[in-house]
Parts: sequence; C-alpha cells; structure tokens
Amino acid sequence: MNTREAKIQAFERMLDIMDELRAKCPWDKEQTYESLRQLSIEEVYELSEAVISGNADNLRKELGDVFLHIIFYAKIAEEDTKFDIADVLNTLAEKLIYRHPHVFGDEKTDNPETVRLNWAELKLKENDSQHKTVLGGVPASLPALVKAVRLQEKASAVGFDWEDRSQIWAKIHEEIDEFRVEIETQNRDKAEKEFGDILFALVNMARLYDIRPDNALEFTNQKFIKRFNYLESQTIAEGKSLHNMTLDEMDYYWNKAKNLE
Repeated sequence: MNTREAKIQAFERMLDIMDELRAKCPWDKEQTYESLRQLSIEEVYELSEAVISGNADNLRKELGDVFLHIIFYAKIAEEDTKFDIADVLNTLAEKLIYRHPHVFGDEKTDNPETVRLNWAELKLKENDSQHKTVLGGVPASLPALVKAVRLQEKASAVGFDWEDRSQIWAKIHEEIDEFRVEIETQNRDKAEKEFGDILFALVNMARLYDIRPDNALEFTNQKFIKRFNYLESQTIAEGKSLHNMTLDEMDYYWNKAKNLE
C-alpha cells in the first residue's frame, strides 16, 4: 500500500492533469455540469457492477472514473469562482465530524444502530436541512427499487417501523391476496398498483433481514444470463434452434446449467 505522502502526491498529480485537460483538450474544455451529468450516472452504475462482480481490478478502475467526475465538477466550479475541490473536501470533513460525535465528540457508543439513528437526527438538525421533511432528502430521480429502500430507511430512522420484523410476512401475504383480487376482476390499473405494494413490502422484508434488494435482484439477473447463455450455446452447438424447441427441451439444458454452477 502507498504511504500517506504517496497518496497526497497522487491526488496532486490528478489535479494537475485536470488543469491540463481543461486548458488543452477540446472535449474536456467544452464540458459543463449538465453535459457530465448522464456520464456520471453511467459511471456510478459501472461502479455498482464492479462492486457486485467482486473484481478488485475493476473496482479500482471504476472508482477512478467516479473520482475523475468529482474533480471535473469541482474544476468547473472553480473556474466559475463558486468553490473548488478544497471546499468540497472541507465541507465533507466538517459534516463527518458533526455527524460522528461518538468519534470526534464526547458521546460514547459501540452500537451501529445507534450511530445510524443519530446520523438521521443530526442531519435533520443541520442548518441546510431545517426546512426539509424526513423523506425530502431522497432524490426523485433514483431508480424505483433503490428509492423504496431509502424511503423505508428514512422512515425507520424516526421510529416508523415494525415492532417485530416477523410481522412483515403477514403484510406480504396480505398484499398478494389484494393483488390476486384485482387480477381476478381483471382491473389492470388497480392490479398494477397492488403489485407495486407487493414489491414495496418485499423491499421492506429485505431491509428488515439485512438484504440489499437491488444487489439480490442483480445477482439473480446475472445468474439468469449465465444459464440462458449456456442454454443458447448448447442448442447452437447441437444444430438446434430455440425457436423450434419445446419448453421441456429447453428445461433440459437449463437444468444442466444449474448443475454446473
């Protein structure tokens, strides 16, 4: 691992490179906050994929790409005389110190849940949050699954939660029954809403049992891709076509893929 001095030198090198890019590269010179926004979103998704893959090399590279965007935004802001990277880091440092009184202050705790609740309470007390609601900090543009997690975490932080996590099982069965009613009456609009309630309850269950639903779903996505690709490759190798196969024939290769895992 690098020494602290080496880390500082690497950070300074990156700042120097950004200065050069903004001064000399035609593409980098024309970028704005708005033009970088979608690219930043893509980079965060690629970082998420690297985390799920467990590949350290990919994680290192994707962290670098996200870090580049942070420096890029700060550089543009510096040119606009709004703030610079030092302001960004100092603001972050001050926030972390304020929200960790058990580390930087006199409070004492070794309970992670207490830390989480204190964080939420302190966040609401901050000057820039004094007019916000409990759920106001959840970005509207978040993907629905991630947003559901954050909404439930925010509500739980102020005590709006199940007394016992086992109670969520009955709630899920209740939502499924309500969904079945709308399916049987063929009311599509209501069925869609009730299905949303099922998903929201399942997200709640995942939270209560310390499971990340977005990670869990992505693991299943990757598993499906792997198995289906095997099914497809085997049928092609044997001169067959998926379009002409029965479901039983496809299940044969699907089960072979499962057994190979």
